[in-house]
Amino acid sequence: MKTLVVGGAGFVGSNLVRALLARGDEVLVVDNLLSSERENVPDGAELIEASINDDEVLAALPDDLELAFHLSTYHGNQSSMADPLADHEHNLLTSLKLFLRLSELEGLRKVVYAGAGCTVAEKTFESASATQEDAPVSLYLDSPYQISKVVGELYGNYFWRRAGLPVVKARFQNVYGPGEVLGAGDWRGTVNTVWRNVTPTFVWKALHGEALPLDNGGIATRDFIYVEDMARGLIACAERGEPGGVYNLASGVETSIRELAETIVEIVGDGSVEVAPARDWDRSGKRFGATEKSERELGFRAATPLREGLERQVAWTREHEGFIAGCIAKHADRMAAAAA
Repeated sequence: MKTLVVGGAGFVGSNLVRALLARGDEVLVVDNLLSSERENVPDGAELIEASINDDEVLAALPDDLELAFHLSTYHGNQSSMADPLADHEHNLLTSLKLFLRLSELEGLRKVVYAGAGCTVAEKTFESASATQEDAPVSLYLDSPYQISKVVGELYGNYFWRRAGLPVVKARFQNVYGPGEVLGAGDWRGTVNTVWRNVTPTFVWKALHGEALPLDNGGIATRDFIYVEDMARGLIACAERGEPGGVYNLASGVETSIRELAETIVEIVGDGSVEVAPARDWDRSGKRFGATEKSERELGFRAATPLREGLERQVAWTREHEGFIAGCIAKHADRMAAAAA
């Protein structure tokens, strides 16, 4: 099967590409390496190093594509707040222009769009209930990133109804596991270019005997899903997802950030936790995703327990420590200037 993965050099994208290659797909990756590294692209996939916003790249996409996965984004909340225009270019125009081009292809079986579970989850620091796919979307979101991800879903709905483009929306929860490189790609305006996601940050700091910062005491909760499970879920969306439909790709398990930190410290055998102030922009305190619809319609269920996945991530990080350190180091001066 001829398959396009936009953002296929990234953390989730590269794991998805491996799964697609393993089942025999012919995979084309388009990635501008803004938040990824060339080394992530698995052998056997073709890489076009460019933005999917590039009109020449879009025009040159094969007309006989059968599947497309749209995973490219402007990582993440903090970077989008620092530079909303960059978020618009890399996280919103990408969706509009790609959907326009793909709507011209007659043989396309499915387009899977990477949505964000945080855009739909209730904004609460009280007790959370599982976020359903049909939950109402607030008009008061926390960042341009979240706005862009919602509008991407709206464009998917539009092109499905208007042009018959078979878009399936896959709402990501907090993906973790081997392959996420701290500092991957170019500087994106804040120290969160490196310390963007909590799990690889905690693993790295614990391995280096540093304190793990618990924003707001670590009371926030998230739904952590292992990256190989996420890749399976994305393929399930492509194979069995209803065009125009939306599915949570989630573990369905609510885990506090404090619990995550303490588990990583226990696995590593080093490190400590340190209470930090709450993030003033973040109102999405506690959340996790409902899994019933994905289980029923996609036959998808996350299989990897959190501790097992974290043990694999710790082992992978140890094995690739030199490469990760090099990616972090290229941003060191800018991080120092941002912190000054």
